[in-house]
Amino acid sequence: MTTKQTAERYALVAAGTVIVALTAGGFWLSYAHLAEVAGQHGLKSPPVRQWAWPATLDAFIVAGELLMLRAGLRRVTDGWAIALTATGSFGSIALNVAGVNGTGNAGTVPVLDYVVAAVPPTAALLAFGVLMRQIHQLVDRPTDHSDPAPVQTPIRPGTSTDKHAELPADAVQLTELPVAGSVQPPEPQPMVSESKPRGGRPPKATLAELVEIGRISLAEHGTLSRSLLRKAVKDRNLTIGSERQTEVMEILRPDIEAAAETGPDSG
Repeated sequence: MTTKQTAERYALVAAGTVIVALTAGGFWLSYAHLAEVAGQHGLKSPPVRQWAWPATLDAFIVAGELLMLRAGLRRVTDGWAIALTATGSFGSIALNVAGVNGTGNAGTVPVLDYVVAAVPPTAALLAFGVLMRQIHQLVDRPTDHSDPAPVQTPIRPGTSTDKHAELPADAVQLTELPVAGSVQPPEPQPMVSESKPRGGRPPKATLAELVEIGRISLAEHGTLSRSLLRKAVKDRNLTIGSERQTEVMEILRPDIEAAAETGPDSG
């Protein structure tokens, strides 16, 4: 397992390096071409205007990607970040392609020139998409891929493991009376506890119970993700909503971070 995790880490670092280099290269080629387009359309003098103009478009891409990265680390969706990134990226692709003509005749421009102009901004957009996908996978997946061990369900307050706990008082007395002769009295039918659900959806647990279940799962696996928490709650025939998952994860975040720091040393 340690060898597999090490190999995955090296592969992720190598892929991240390639993605960052691809994003930087595509961004630079797109920026330089847009600067040439600006120089051909009235911003050639002074040159600082020519090179500053592409920033009015590419800055949307940078701001949107940073906000999307922040949203990905928080496991939320930022509509404004997506809109900024899409506007800057597709606008850059469109202007790079449109700038191939310059001021000349569009009929004399080879099709390959349009492809060459469209490749850098498109490559930068796709590379960032791949990077965001890897970040989401790292945030969501647990570090331990082994099958979870059987979990002993904790006894809730107010419940009892005694076999007579769910029987009324007269039924308990009936089972403890001596049997006269050889006639066996019929065994009392176990009463169904009113606290247990009779079909339908499983009951919801309180926040304190969900936090305790999360601590148990964290102690067993050495880490805790939303999927592990949801599975642990489901194993106890309980339900948990998305907002309640977020509350439990925020409460247990110090314990999760502490377990992440001590986990590699103990393994």
